Amino acid sequence: MRPEPTQEAIQQLLDKDAIKDTLYDYAYFLDMNYTDELAQLFTDDCYVAYGPGFGAEGIDAYRETLEGVGTFFTGTSHHVSNIKIDFEDEDTARVRSGLLAWHRYQRERPDGYVLGQYHDVMVRTPQGWRFKRRELQHAGTIDFHTKPEHQTMIARRS
Repeated sequence: MRPEPTQEAIQQLLDKDAIKDTLYDYAYFLDMNYTDELAQLFTDDCYVAYGPGFGAEGIDAYRETLEGVGTFFTGTSHHVSNIKIDFEDEDTARVRSGLLAWHRYQRERPDGYVLGQYHDVMVRTPQGWRFKRRELQHAGTIDFHTKPEHQTMIARRS
């Protein structure tokens, strides 16, 4: 006989689904260059790190980093997978997900690819689950414009 699910377990399932939707919205808004909608997925005091020295602290600084996306790329396609969600408490979750991202540049150069992981801290807000912290860790890149010293590599056991 299976035990009856608790209200807490049911709420966590609902929250996990809402968190996944936020991850998928991030990829969609980024690919569509919907920067206003993308910024709304973050808290006002967010911290974003796409690599050493590239990111933002606070929503205003993050909005500034988004301004160049539409002028740098003609198209992108971000794919998120392998999502793992661990709750610290009922309003805070640590999230890890896999990333495969394709980028077509405005200027003449090969398409660029990024493979890696997002490491996030997400919090429940009145508007839903939002990114408080988002860090990209790289497994590798192919023809991508950032130099290795501007990438945070996944700390892989040797």
